[in-house]
Amino acid sequence: MQISKGKVYLIGAGPGDPGLITVKGLECIEKADVIIYDYLASPVLLKHARENAEIIYVGKKGSDHTLPQDKISALIVEKAKTGLIIARLKGGDPFIFGRGAEEAEELIKAGISFEVVPGVTSAIAAPAYAGIPLTHRRFTSTLAFVTGHEDPTKEESNIDWAALAKGMGTIVFLMGVKNLPHITDRLAYHGMSHDMPVALVRWGTTHKQMTVTGTLDNIVERVKSAGLKSPAIIIVGEVVKLRETMQWFENRPLYGKSIVVTRAREQASALVKLLSDLGAECLECPTIKVVPPDDWKPLDTAIENLSSYDWLIFTSVNGANFFFERLFKQNRDVRALNNLRTASIGPATAKRMFDFGLTSDIIPKSYMAESVIEAFANEDIKGKRILLPRAKEARPILPVELAKMGAEVNEVTAYCTKEVRDNVDLLLSRLEESTIDLITFTSSSTVKNFHALIPPAKFNDLMKGVTVATIGPITADTAKTLGFDVHIVAESFTIPGLCDAIKQFYNN
Repeated sequence: MQISKGKVYLIGAGPGDPGLITVKGLECIEKADVIIYDYLASPVLLKHARENAEIIYVGKKGSDHTLPQDKISALIVEKAKTGLIIARLKGGDPFIFGRGAEEAEELIKAGISFEVVPGVTSAIAAPAYAGIPLTHRRFTSTLAFVTGHEDPTKEESNIDWAALAKGMGTIVFLMGVKNLPHITDRLAYHGMSHDMPVALVRWGTTHKQMTVTGTLDNIVERVKSAGLKSPAIIIVGEVVKLRETMQWFENRPLYGKSIVVTRAREQASALVKLLSDLGAECLECPTIKVVPPDDWKPLDTAIENLSSYDWLIFTSVNGANFFFERLFKQNRDVRALNNLRTASIGPATAKRMFDFGLTSDIIPKSYMAESVIEAFANEDIKGKRILLPRAKEARPILPVELAKMGAEVNEVTAYCTKEVRDNVDLLLSRLEESTIDLITFTSSSTVKNFHALIPPAKFNDLMKGVTVATIGPITADTAKTLGFDVHIVAESFTIPGLCDAIKQFYNN
């Protein structure tokens, strides 16, 4: 039986910020059997790959080629001939100095179906993130994209330097850092003013973005002094002046900060997004994993007997998720709770309850005894039966305080948390290099498990100079007990509250 040929998607992965990939590009990654990706394509995009997808790195970094171009093309053809869907993930746009056309030509020769999915090129994205519009009515309506990688020693250039120097308002050179002296010399030789503004943007649109500005006359020296290297683009033109007032990306409050997120991976996305939007580099190092309990029977039995309870209290989003999962498993819905009053610890838990169609009658602000007592101060719960589905490892304060008020509390395990060690080697190496600015803790469990990852003999040295931020006073107390210096304690015990506290800390 002959195997039908597969299909190849030549995808522009964008300039570095994973949020800049197109919707279609992401869809192609999600359905691909094989992903073949470049050095400049963000590895974050690989999280969208199918679990059983084959992922192949063929990056080219300067003169260091994992595979030469002809071998990459041959690999794509070989994989497609087996009937697979291939996502060829290329930095920027595949047809702008991306050699995507060469790969397309090989696919045509082999009779393999393909599609081109354009991407946001660094030629426009990096200047935009640096606050440099490439065109502006006051300055220019002409724009040129030029390779900066042309060999300066060859006898004849393919670049019309005279036309560039005198006929273009803005020029963007890609891959030109190494040839910067040659580029500035050629432009000056053909009549461009020595005062012409020039900017170089390295790692544009990423947390490592670095911008150096100057003029045609001094930019080489400024770049050398700044230690700026590839990958970077060069922008030449009067529009560079606009960066003085338009720069925004590098002005964000957490720009340049490296922050460790210790939250469970399935819950970390909201915190990572908020911190990233504020400019931080986020290193995901989940220290806990949320898993089902060893035995569902106690929770299932409690759900079967919901009519015997007066109150239902959720202490976390996870508790609500697992409770309703088992409720639905019994072919029941929120109508089974019609005789119950409800409470939730914290606004995030209350919001999750609302997602399931349930409004909280009471929302204590925190686990702190004072908060629980205050929240139930006007409620007569003496002799009332309360169902409390929550983590196996949860602190005892809530059932203790409710019992003191005369309630009968049935605490059942809805889920467990387990220690995980994802990215530990990377975390330890970054701590040893002193390239971590801040660590976030969103629960006492994250503190305890993170502490267990650090070799005791190295704890003080590795944590020296590292800022610690906690979601509230209970988590802070756990951290202090284990020897952490706590610098930030969120006043609002939520993920947005934690981010606001971090932002305020650095603003001050």
